[in-house]
Amino acid sequence: MPAPKPERFTVRTIAALLALSFLTTLVPQPSYAGASEPPGVTARQRAEKKTFTDSEIIDGFFKTAFGAEYHLAGRVDRIRKYELPVRVFAEGRADRKTQIAKVVTDIAHRVQHLNIAMADKRDDANVLVKLVHDRDLYRTISTFYGTDRANEIRDSLDPQCLSGFRKNEAFEIERSDVILTVDNGDFVFLDCAYEELLQSLGPINDTNSVPWTMFNDNVQMGFFDIYDQYILNILYDPRIKAGMTVQEVKEVLPQVLTDVRIWVSKVNDLQD
Repeated sequence: MPAPKPERFTVRTIAALLALSFLTTLVPQPSYAGASEPPGVTARQRAEKKTFTDSEIIDGFFKTAFGAEYHLAGRVDRIRKYELPVRVFAEGRADRKTQIAKVVTDIAHRVQHLNIAMADKRDDANVLVKLVHDRDLYRTISTFYGTDRANEIRDSLDPQCLSGFRKNEAFEIERSDVILTVDNGDFVFLDCAYEELLQSLGPINDTNSVPWTMFNDNVQMGFFDIYDQYILNILYDPRIKAGMTVQEVKEVLPQVLTDVRIWVSKVNDLQD
């Protein structure tokens, strides 16, 4: 039986991540996702831009929540999101599973209306995170997407992490799959984990025109940055529904953004 096809998947390659991780070696600070941060994360936390205009936030939201960097089936001109609670199950190396649990807890803390948590059993999850060694990456991709698609991904993208989801006719996400490799250090792992887990929730269109989002392949974070908290909080506001068009979102966005600003400021202890 051929492997089921997701609507779309995202990938991040290893070369840029390793280069930037090597260049930033500062003293660690308290962690978003664990007891201590890798040096690359610490540097980015210190330099993070935290103040954005409405137009900057709105621009990034529309560029990531609509469209698709790469998709296999289905329309990409509608909002796609989970309308049910999200439960995550991780399979693989124990220490990386612990990090995934902390990432999920961090996301739950920072996105007000997103019900997301770890699941105790695979059958109870709608997000499956596969933690694999580099040597097993393409075999795992083949299991998820079929041999032909895995060869295409390998030849054109050479990914280090990948995510995809399947939606129903109402554009509600029903299931997501995330594949992460475990061999390349904490910074690379956390950067991939945050980006792919967040994109598996709906904002799947990478863009190189927004310099503050981790959904830009030229940007590496390793933590849940302020700008992307705006994007996810807008997406998971109850007034933003799966299946909405751009125009429908524009009609409710002013009030949504007002409320999201209050939440993001509160949860991050931002100065007014």
